[in-house]
Amino acid sequence: MPPKAARPQEGFVHPDAHHAKSKKPPSPFAIQPITAFYIFLAANTTAALFAPIQDCDETFNYWEPTHYLSHGYGLQTWEYSPDYAIRSWFYVGLHAIVAEFYFVRYTLAFLCAFCQVLLFRVISLSPTLNPRVGLFFLMALVMSPGNFIASASFLPSSFAMYMAFLGAAAFMNWRGGVKTSWGIWWFAVGGILGWPFASALCAPFMLEEAMFALMSDRERFWESMLRVLRGVIAALLLVLGDAAVNAFFYHNFEVVPWNIIKYNIFSSTGGPNLYGTEPWTFYFRNLAINFNIWFILALLSVPLFVLQKIFASKQQLGLRTVVFLAPFYMWLGIFTLQPHKEERFMYPAYPFLALNAGLALHIILSVVGNSDPKTIIGMIPARLKLLAVTSVLLLSLDLGLTRIMGIYTAYSAPLKIYEPLGAGVIGEQGIGGRGDNVCFGKEWYRFPSSYFLPRDMHAKFVRSEFRGLLPGEFSEARTGFGFFGGTWLPTSGLNDRNEEDLAKYVDIKQCSFLVDTQYPENTEPLPPYEPDYTADGDKWDVVKCERFLDASKTHLLSRVLWMPESDLRRFDFDPTMLPV
Repeated sequence: MPPKAARPQEGFVHPDAHHAKSKKPPSPFAIQPITAFYIFLAANTTAALFAPIQDCDETFNYWEPTHYLSHGYGLQTWEYSPDYAIRSWFYVGLHAIVAEFYFVRYTLAFLCAFCQVLLFRVISLSPTLNPRVGLFFLMALVMSPGNFIASASFLPSSFAMYMAFLGAAAFMNWRGGVKTSWGIWWFAVGGILGWPFASALCAPFMLEEAMFALMSDRERFWESMLRVLRGVIAALLLVLGDAAVNAFFYHNFEVVPWNIIKYNIFSSTGGPNLYGTEPWTFYFRNLAINFNIWFILALLSVPLFVLQKIFASKQQLGLRTVVFLAPFYMWLGIFTLQPHKEERFMYPAYPFLALNAGLALHIILSVVGNSDPKTIIGMIPARLKLLAVTSVLLLSLDLGLTRIMGIYTAYSAPLKIYEPLGAGVIGEQGIGGRGDNVCFGKEWYRFPSSYFLPRDMHAKFVRSEFRGLLPGEFSEARTGFGFFGGTWLPTSGLNDRNEEDLAKYVDIKQCSFLVDTQYPENTEPLPPYEPDYTADGDKWDVVKCERFLDASKTHLLSRVLWMPESDLRRFDFDPTMLPV
C-alpha cells in the first residue's frame, strides 16, 4: 500500500510570519542575550546590596511574616489576621525558603534579571521591533532609579513586574506559534501570587487575540479559543493551589486575590484611601524623577509612532506595535484616576515604560539619521547629530546615577545602625542579648525588619504622635493541628479602619535599646510623645549614629538628586541608643 499523505499543519499566522524563514543581516546594535543578562544582573545586584527599603509595607507585610515562618516570631499586620486574610502565605512562603535578608534580595535580583533578558531577547528578535529598540529597552532599565528601587524589592508589585516581563515576552513572541496560553499564565501568576490588579496589563494582548480570532476562519477561531481556554484553566488551577496553601495557614478557605479586590474596591470602611490620597500629578512627578528622559520618551511613543506612520513611504497599519505600546498608557491612566497612590503601584508597568521609551527613541533616531541633503535634518553634520544624541543619553545616565546616589546617601541609615547588636555577624559578639527589646517611637515606619536584630530580640513600640494602627505580633503559641499557630489563631486589636490600638505600645522601661531620629538644630518645641531621647544623657548612651536626610528642611533639587557638600541638603542623625 502506498504511504498516506501527511496532513498539512496549519497554525495561527500573523502578517509578519515569513520572518522565520528569512534571516536579517546582523545589526550593529545587537547584544547577545547572555551579555544583556549580566548587565541586568549587575544593576539588580547593586540594588540588592544598597537600595534602602522605600515602603514600610515591605517590612511589615512581607519581611516580618517571612521572619515569622523562618524564626518563629515577627510583627503581624491586620492584613494577616484570619479575620481579613488579604495577604497570601504562598507568596511569603516562597521567600521564607531562603530566609536571610540579603540572600532573598540576591535571589530576587537574579530572578528579575532572568525575566528582563527574556523580554529583551523577544524585542531584539521581533520583526515588529528590532535590536536597537532592545538596546534602548535595556538602557532605560539599567540606567533608571526606578529599576534600582523595584528590581530587588520584596513586594507583590515587584513580583508582578517580573511576571509582566515574562507575560509580555510570551504574547509578543510569535516565533514557533502563538503563545497566548503562556502569556495568560504568566500574568495570572503575577496577579494571583502577587498583586491581582497587575493581571489587567494583559488586556491589550487579549484584545488582539480576540480581534484576530474574529477575523479568522472557523478552524483558526477555535484554535484561538482553545489557547485562551488553556490559559484560563491554568490560572484557575493556580487560584485553587493558592487557596489550598492559604487554607493551611489561615485554617479557612480564602481566595486572597478576591479578598484584596474586595477590600480595595468594595470596602465599606474606607479602603486604601484611609492611608492617604494624592493629586493626579503624583505618578507623573514620580516617574519623571525615577526615569527622567525615558519617561518623557514613553509618553511620546504613540504620538511619534502615529506621525511616523503618517509620513512613512510604506503605509502599514502597525497594529501589533500599537498593542505593545498600549499597556503603559492604560496602566498610567487607570492609576492616575485612583485617589490613593503609591510609587510601588507603577512597578508592574515598568517593562512597558521601558519598551515604549525604547521604541520612541528608535523612531527619533530614524528621523535624525536621515542623510538626504534635501531635508533640514539631512543638512546637519552626522557628527553633530551623534554628539547631540550621545549628550542626551549621558545626561540621562548622569541623572539616574545621581538619583541613585541620593537615595542611598540620604536614606540608607536604617540598614546600618543595627550592626553593633551583632545580628548576622559570624564570630563577633554584639551588644544585643536574648530577650532584649529594641523600641521604636516616631521611627517605627523605618524599621527594616527583625532580620536586622539578633535571634530572640524583639521589636517593640513606644507611643509617639502617630495615631494610626501599628502592627501587633504573631502568636508564638504552639497549639492545635498544624504548624505556625500565629497565622490562624484569633487576633485582638487589629482592624481594617487604621484605628489606633493602645495595646500595641510598651512602657519605655521595657526597652533595652531605642531607635530615634535627632534634629540637633531644631528650635521648635518638641511634641510631648516625641522628646529628644539622644540629648537625655542621664538615661541613654548613644551606641551608633548614621546621617539621615531631613526632607522637611532640604531643597527639592537636593532631595531628588545627590549634591555633595550642598547647602541645600540637610542631614540629621538616626541613632540607636543603650539605656544607662
